[in-house]
Amino acid sequence: MWQTVKNIYHLGIKELRGLLGDWLMLLLIIYSFTLAIYVTANAYPDSLTKAAVAIVDEDNSQLTKRITDALMPPYFMPPVSITLEEIDEGMDSGRFTFVLVFPVNFQKDVLGGNNPEIQLNVDATRMSQAFTGANYIQQIALTEIEKFSKGSGESLAKCVIRNRFNPNLTISWFESVMQLINNITMLAIVLTGAALIRERENGTLEHLLVMPVTEFEIITSKIWSMGVAVLVTAALSVVVVIQGFMHVPIEGSIPLFICGLALHLFAVTSMGIFLACIAQSMPQLGMLLLLVLIPMQMLSGGMTPRESMPETIQIIMNFAPTTHFVQLSQAILYRGAGFDVVWKPFLYLTAIGAALFSFSLARFRKSVA
Repeated sequence: MWQTVKNIYHLGIKELRGLLGDWLMLLLIIYSFTLAIYVTANAYPDSLTKAAVAIVDEDNSQLTKRITDALMPPYFMPPVSITLEEIDEGMDSGRFTFVLVFPVNFQKDVLGGNNPEIQLNVDATRMSQAFTGANYIQQIALTEIEKFSKGSGESLAKCVIRNRFNPNLTISWFESVMQLINNITMLAIVLTGAALIRERENGTLEHLLVMPVTEFEIITSKIWSMGVAVLVTAALSVVVVIQGFMHVPIEGSIPLFICGLALHLFAVTSMGIFLACIAQSMPQLGMLLLLVLIPMQMLSGGMTPRESMPETIQIIMNFAPTTHFVQLSQAILYRGAGFDVVWKPFLYLTAIGAALFSFSLARFRKSVA
C-alpha cells in the first residue's frame, strides 16, 4: 500500500515537471485563468449602456422636456434634438439606436385625456440594446406622464423591484464565474488527455509498463498532478482575478467551493483519460473534445436555466459532472450557500467521478493489453 502511494506521488511529480517544461501549456493555463475570463466577462455590455437617442420634439412642452431629461446616463447618452427629415439618415448611418417622436399638442392631449401616441423608432439590428432599451424608454415615458397628469411629484402607488445577489444586473459578475467553470473543465480534460497521449507518442508509456508500476498508479498520478495544477490556478483566479481585479463580490465560502472544485476535477480528469484512450493522437483528442465539451457547457445550466430545457435533456445531463458543478458554484459563490444546501451536488460529483474513473481504468487496461 505504501509503495503504491509512493509510486503515484513520484509519477505525479514527473507529470508536473513535464508540464512546467511545456511553455505552450503554461501559457494556455495562464491565459485561460486571467485574460480569457476578463475578456469574456466584459465582451457583452450590461443590459443597457450609453444607448444613442435622438428626440423629435414637435410639441416643445414642459412634459416633453421632462421625458427628454429623464433619459439619463449611464443607460442613455445625452439625447440629440433632430427634425423629422433627419430620422432616416440618422438611423441608416447607425448614429442613433432610438428616435423618440413627440407629436404636436402632445401635452394638451395628455391633459385632455385624448390618449396621444408617441412614436419610438428602434434600430433592431442592435439586438443587445434594442429590446431592453425600448422597454426602458416606455417605462420612463409612462412614469413621467403619470406624474405630470396627476400634478404631484409622486404616483399613488409604486412597484419597487429589488434584485437579489446582483442588484445592478451586472453581466460581468455572471460571465466571469461561468467562464471560469468552462475553462476549468476544458483544461482538466486537455491536460490529462495530452499527458497520456504525449507518453504514447514519445514511446515512454511502454517504459512505464515494464516498470514495477500498475495501470492504476499510472492514471492516478496523471489525474492528481493535472488536477492539482488546475486547482491551484483556478483558486488563484477566483481570489486574484475575479474577486480582486474585477471586484466581483463572492458571497460564500471559497474553501467550500475549492472542495467542490476538487471533486469536479476528479471527474473531468478521469474523463480526459478515457478520451485519450479512445483517441490515437492530439488532433483526434481535439475533435472528441469538441463533441463532448460543447454540449456539456451549453446544457449544464450555465448558459440557460435547466428548467427551461426539455425534460429528456435534464435527465441525461444529470449524468454530466458540469451540471452539478455549475449548481454548487452558483449556490456558493453567488448566493452564499453552505454545505447543508449543496450536499447533493457534492454527492453526485463523487458518484460520477468514481464511475468515470472506473471506466477510464478499464479502458486504459484494455488499450495497453
